[in-house]
Parts: sequence; C-alpha cells; structure tokens
Amino acid sequence: MSRSRAIRPAQRPLDATVVVPGSKSIANRALVCAALANGRSALSGLPDGDDTAAMSAGLAALGIGVSLDGDRAEVDGSEGAIRPGPDATIDSALAGTTSRFLTAVGALSETPVVIDGGAPLRRRPMGALHDALAHLGATVEPLGEPGHLPVRVCRGELVGGTVAVTGDVSSQFLTALMLIGPLLPQGLHVELTTDLVSRPYVAITASVMAAFGAVGVHIGDREVIVPAGGYRALDYVVEPDASSASYPLAAAAICGGRVHVPALAAESLQGDVRFVSLLEQMGCTATRTALGTTVERDRGVALRGVRVDMSDVSDLVPTLAVVAAFATTPTEISGVGFIRTKESNRIDDVVGELARLGIAAEALPDGMRIQPGQPVAAEVQTHHDHRLAMAFALAGLLVPGLSVADPDVVSKSWPAYWSMLDGIIR
Repeated sequence: MSRSRAIRPAQRPLDATVVVPGSKSIANRALVCAALANGRSALSGLPDGDDTAAMSAGLAALGIGVSLDGDRAEVDGSEGAIRPGPDATIDSALAGTTSRFLTAVGALSETPVVIDGGAPLRRRPMGALHDALAHLGATVEPLGEPGHLPVRVCRGELVGGTVAVTGDVSSQFLTALMLIGPLLPQGLHVELTTDLVSRPYVAITASVMAAFGAVGVHIGDREVIVPAGGYRALDYVVEPDASSASYPLAAAAICGGRVHVPALAAESLQGDVRFVSLLEQMGCTATRTALGTTVERDRGVALRGVRVDMSDVSDLVPTLAVVAAFATTPTEISGVGFIRTKESNRIDDVVGELARLGIAAEALPDGMRIQPGQPVAAEVQTHHDHRLAMAFALAGLLVPGLSVADPDVVSKSWPAYWSMLDGIIR
C-alpha cells in the first residue's frame, strides 16, 4: 500500500455530479438471497469494492455458481442445499457482512466450513451469532479465541425455532440469522434481549428478502419472525449506496456549492439517506426526487452544529464529525457506543484524528462532543478503516497540506474514491 496521499484543496465552491457505487449492504444481502434461491438470478448495479468481492468468493467456496462481469453477476441458486468441496474455507478479508452472513449460510452445509478473515476482523465480536446458531442446532467450533474468527460450522441438527439474540452489538448478527430463516423447517423467531441498533439495516434485509420471495417477515420492537418457505430467483437491481453518497454530499457542505448524486432517490431502502436531513439541519439545502439527490450550501451561510442520536446511521459518524469540525457551534453525537468495535474504534479514533487536526473533541460513553475550531494540516491516520479515510479526506478540501495515510484502504467499499475526490474540485 502507498504510504500517504495529499489532498488537493478546492479553489472554489463545488458544482459536481457524482455517480456513487451500488449499495454494498444491499448487494451482499441480494447475493446471499440469490445463492439460496431456486434458480439463476441476475444482479446489476453491484459495487466493485473488496466487500462485494469477498462475498462473491465466499459463496463460490460454498459451492455456489457466481459469475461476475463488471457491476453484474449471475448466481446459480442452491435452494439452501449448500455443498462445498472438502476442507472448504472462506476468507472474509476485512468484510464483516461476509464473515457473519456466510457463517450462517455455512451452517446450512452438511460438511464443515471454516470462516476466517484478516487480523482486524478476527478482533471483531462474533460470539452472539455463534451462540445463536449453536442454540438452533448447528455445530459451531471455535478454532481460536471463542466468540471470534476463525470458526468451523456445519448443519448439525439445525431446524430453526426460537432463539434469543442481543440487539446492541451489531445488526449483522440478526441479519445473518434472518437470511437463512426461510430455509429452516421451523422458520425463525428471534427474541431481542436489548434494543436494536442500526434498525434500518434490518429493514433493508427484510426488503431484499421480500424481493426474492421470502415475504411475511415481521420486525417488532423486541422480536423478529421469519416464516419458512425459501427464496425465488429473479433479476435484481442494486440501488446507489447512501453511505458512499455521504462523502460527496458532505463535501458540498464543507466547501459550499452544489453536489448532485443521480439515482439516489427519496424512497431509497437505505436508512443512511437520513444524512441529507442532518446536513439540512447544519445549514445546507437539499432537493430529493426520483431522479436523485442534491445538496447545496451558500458559503455565506454558516454551518451549525447539531445534537443527534446516530444509532440508526452509525456508519456516517466519521463523516458528520468531519463536517462538524467546520461548524460554528458544537456538535454532540449520541447512541453509537457500539461503533467502538467496527473496523476501527470509530469513537476514540475519530476523536483522536480530530485532535490531530487541532479540533477539540471529547469521547463520550455512547458518542462524542465536537467543539468548533479551525482545522490545521496534518497526516491523518486511517486505522485500517475505509470510512475514516474517506471522511477525513474531506477536510483536505479546505485545509491545504492535509494528507491521508494508508489511502488504499478505501478499496473496501469505493476503489475509485480518490478519482472522485479529484474530479469534484475541477
């Protein structure tokens, strides 16, 4: 990987149209549903990041036929009959969705499957999912530290039924269980022992499942019910990624001017479109239509800080934190204590990098408080986290001399990010 990337400042307010990758959250759910369906599905609009590649390779390791061609894929469904080759191992790289979703799918296999990943992923918690699968009858064998990767799974006596799962660590645990629920003879009844974080991602899961024919999923305050029944194959179009869109839209907030993201519609499945409303609260104007979303800010209008619970849009905490560094009043983010176990510690690491830029910020038990200031040039550390790299690079659009260490980490979700950033300031 290259050591550092200097960010070129914008010389004028922005006026740009940015096509963002397809939603990796939707894409990985759709790939799993297609893999479990009753025939061949065609998916389009797939992103080209590492997470999507890891999911495709992981499904292939499980014996699923996956043919990728640019942003399109054809997937030969298994109807839930997972038949990997001998000694099957899935390398999830750094993809949390791949490791968690395919641990559940691997539990449908009659023969053992090993799920592993890179060192940062091995540190992330997996215990709640492993315990739930074991409770439902799967065979789950830790190959290292219990509750972490690597793990060996197979079907065992997996039939479904009722299981209790915590909701305050990662919604990916719940999604993993939901995705295999239609293939379980007894269906699935998940009792949530805590409040659910990132609830919109669970709604995305149910919507994608319904598109593939798994209808009737019920999402309650403390339970999720998935009827048995399976999936049907279809042609599926993945919509633009709202999380990725946050970066060019935030650039308009920071630099002033206008940025338009085509096809990011007001009726998007993704909860992260709420970020646009947060930018409006901070002083921007926004236009949302079926054709796309536009954010604008007149440089004569100061950015204001906000107090906001971001538990439902937690991936966007680094982005909002960087915008907040340019506001004229303080910002307080709450409801996101669980993001300390994401790709990086997204509370302490974000606060630390803000301090590196000369911005006073304080880590709180469930969030952070950011004081307005004048950011200064520095080499920002990314902590192996694509979202920190993409968010802190935005500060360099106004701060000459800012650089980003380990810039290739953006390949996880948006390999062309640096080309996009160069393009919007021309």
